[in-house]
Amino acid sequence: MTDPVVLSAVDVLVDLLQPGTLARILLDALSKSALYVVIASGLSLIFGLMGVLNFAHGSLTMIGAYLGGAVMVALVSSGTSGPVRFLLFFLAIAAAFGLLTLLGGAIEVALIRPIYDREPLFQILLTFGVVLVLDELARIAVELYGLQPQSEWQAAMGTAPGFLSNWYSVAGVSTRGLYLFEVLVGALVVVAIWAFLTKTRYGLYIRAGSEDPEMTRALGIDVRKAFTVVFGVGAGLAGLAGVVLMWDPRFGASVPLGVETLLVAFVVVIIGGLGSFRGTVVAAGVVGLTDALMTWLFQNHVDFPGLPEMAMFLVLVGVLIVRPQGLFGVAEVGGH
Repeated sequence: MTDPVVLSAVDVLVDLLQPGTLARILLDALSKSALYVVIASGLSLIFGLMGVLNFAHGSLTMIGAYLGGAVMVALVSSGTSGPVRFLLFFLAIAAAFGLLTLLGGAIEVALIRPIYDREPLFQILLTFGVVLVLDELARIAVELYGLQPQSEWQAAMGTAPGFLSNWYSVAGVSTRGLYLFEVLVGALVVVAIWAFLTKTRYGLYIRAGSEDPEMTRALGIDVRKAFTVVFGVGAGLAGLAGVVLMWDPRFGASVPLGVETLLVAFVVVIIGGLGSFRGTVVAAGVVGLTDALMTWLFQNHVDFPGLPEMAMFLVLVGVLIVRPQGLFGVAEVGGH
C-alpha cells in the first residue's frame, strides 16, 4: 500500500505544476519581490555605504505610511476621480520622502555622527532607542487622532483609485491592479538608485567616500555631508515604501508595520549580502518567490498560517550556513 504522505506530496506537486498555478505564484512573487526591494533598499543603501545598521528603518517606514495616508485622507473626497487620486499619491510620496529625508539627515547629524568612532554596538543600541521613541510617538499621535494603532488605517486604504483596487486577468490569473502597480514602483526604485550611485557625480563621491574616506577628504570632498545625504535618502526610501504599503491590504498603515517591515528588510539584506545593493535586489526576488510559494501552499494544502514567514527565515538560515557573507556579500563594507 502506498504511504498517504507520499500520495499527498504527489497531489501537491501535480497541482503546483499546473500552468495556472505557476502563473499565479509567479505574479504573486513579482508583486512581493517588488515590495521587498522597496522596503529593504534604504537599509541596504545606508549599511552598504556607511556601515551603519539602522534599526529605526522599520519605524521610518511606518511613519511614511501614516504621512502618506494623512495626505491622501486630507485631499481625497468621495467625489475625487481615479486619475486625480493617482496623481495625489505621487504628491504623498514626495511629501513623505522629503520629510523623512530631512528627519533622517537630522538623526545622522545629531545622533549617529558623534558615535562613528565607537563600536558598532553603540549604533545598534542608539538606533534601537530611536525605534522605541518613534513608535511611542506614533502610537500617541494615532490615538489622539482617534485611530486604533494595532489595526490598519482603513480610511487611508480606501483612498486608492478604483482602477488599482479592481481585479484583472493576466495570463489567465486574476490579480489586483495595485499589485501590478507595485511591480512598476519596485522596478523604478531599483533603476533610480542604480542611476544615482553610478551615473551622478554625487553618487561617485558617496562610493569613493565609503571605499577610502581619507583619500576622498584629501581631494576636497566633504565625506560627512555625503554620508548625511546617504542616511537621509535611505530614510526617505523607507518613507516611500511606507506610502506604497499604505494602500496594500496585505500591510496597511499601523504601528506594528514598523516591526513587520524591519524583519523583512533584514532578511532580504542579509540574504543578499551586507553591503551589496545588487544582492538586495536578487534576495528580494528569492524571498518574494519563497513567500508566494509558501502562501499558495498554505492556502491550498497546509493548514499552518505561519508557514510563509517561517519559510523566509529558513531560507535565511540556509544561506547563512552555506554562505555566511550572503549571496553577494563583501568582506568589508562602509567605513569612516
